[in-house]
Amino acid sequence: MKVALLQGGRSHERGVSLRSGARVGEALKELSHEVVALDLGPELVSRLRDFSPDVAFIALHGPEGEDGTVQSVLELLGIPHTGPGVSACRRCMDKSLSKYLLREAGLPTPDWVTYSEQALRDFGAAETFPVALERIGLPLVAKPASQGSSLGITVVTGAEELPSALISALSYDSSALLETWLSGRELAVSVLDDEVLPIVEAVPKESSTFDFEARYEIGGASFTCPAELEEDETAEVDRIALAAYRALGCSGFSRVDLILSGDGPQLLEINAIPGMTETSLFPQAAEAAGIGFVEMVERILSLAA
Repeated sequence: MKVALLQGGRSHERGVSLRSGARVGEALKELSHEVVALDLGPELVSRLRDFSPDVAFIALHGPEGEDGTVQSVLELLGIPHTGPGVSACRRCMDKSLSKYLLREAGLPTPDWVTYSEQALRDFGAAETFPVALERIGLPLVAKPASQGSSLGITVVTGAEELPSALISALSYDSSALLETWLSGRELAVSVLDDEVLPIVEAVPKESSTFDFEARYEIGGASFTCPAELEEDETAEVDRIALAAYRALGCSGFSRVDLILSGDGPQLLEINAIPGMTETSLFPQAAEAAGIGFVEMVERILSLAA
């Protein structure tokens, strides 16, 4: 097949996307597909039309590539693409919207409040900080509403830290979440064509959270796959993860991130287009299921085509 490999982009996760794209590109060539790697930019549509691909493999992360923007362009051009469609991508990318939809579906997710730059700037929303702290408690996590790879995340342990944590989160996005911080085991559940793959547990080595460095630096975290859980814990984590995947309308493949706390699994977010780097969790889960990287890429491609 003729495959347009979309990688790079202009988000903060450009470097991660290029690494994902490089691995995927090697696999596609090993599978004897005709591959053209394309970056996002003003010539994207004309280059897609010139190449006329049978399918687009999306290895983009962050805004524009993971939020439904490029998916909508591909769908207008009639080009099948890997991963979820426009609406699911938008739901997954907006963490606040995701959490509202998860709550509506009766699924567990930590308490949160959302602040926008506009509300803080134009409406004096900073005066509601004491109310937010009373609702979600301390410690809490401040995070951008629409970023991935744990960018812009700060753990807040005191009220005096809240303004600077929000400023940090809002430097990545126009809205930010304050979310109850839960102590527990950090788990990732990958879903491939409605099949739940073995659970990955991530244990950061240097920091208390699975942040950007822990995710993408070799040796930044240790991973266990399958995670060492009791049988009933595994079944419940799998059930909730698959329900979340379906609640947000995902298809093809995605990854669900959770915390296994004392109150059971709590959903954090759904990644519409998981990373494919050497340290990414989705390929680790596939490997544990007996699906090698090249076979995994072929399956993802076939689901789109």
